[in-house]
Amino acid sequence: MATSNLSAYDKATIPNAKGLRFGIVVSEWNNDITENLYKGAEETLLDCGALGEHIERINVPGSYELIYGSKYLLKKNAFDAVIAIGCVIQGETKHFDFVCEAVSHGIKDLNIHYDTPTIFCVLTDNTHKQSMERSGGKLGNKGVECAVAAIKMATLS
Repeated sequence: MATSNLSAYDKATIPNAKGLRFGIVVSEWNNDITENLYKGAEETLLDCGALGEHIERINVPGSYELIYGSKYLLKKNAFDAVIAIGCVIQGETKHFDFVCEAVSHGIKDLNIHYDTPTIFCVLTDNTHKQSMERSGGKLGNKGVECAVAAIKMATLS
C-alpha cells in the first residue's frame, strides 16, 4: 500500500460506464478527506463514461451512518452500484475500533442482502496525515480506486 498509487488505473481494462447509474454516500465527518475522495470517485466515473446526471450523491453525518445512507439508495433500486465514502481516524479511545468494525460489517451485510454492489471507500487511518496521503496526496486517491471497483462490479458478468 505504501508504494501503490491509488489513482492509477488503465482505462483500457475498465468497462465503459456509459448508461450505468451510481449512488454515492459521503460522510460529513472529516469532510476535508471525504470531499477529496468524492472528487476522485466522481471524476473517475465521468472519465470512464458515466454521465453526470447518472451520479446521485447524498451526505450523512458520519461513517457510522454510511450503512443507512447506502441502504436508503439501494432500496430505490435505481443504481448499478453504490459507493460509501468515509474516513475514521484513530483517536485515544476504542471508538475507532467500534466504528470501523460496524461500518465494515454493515457494508458487507448490504452486499449480501442486495443485488447491487456497495463499495467500501472508507479510510481507517492512524493519523490525519495518512488520510490526506490516501485522498489525493502522495499515495493517490482511494476514491479513484473505488470508482473503478464500482464500474467493474456493476458490469460483473
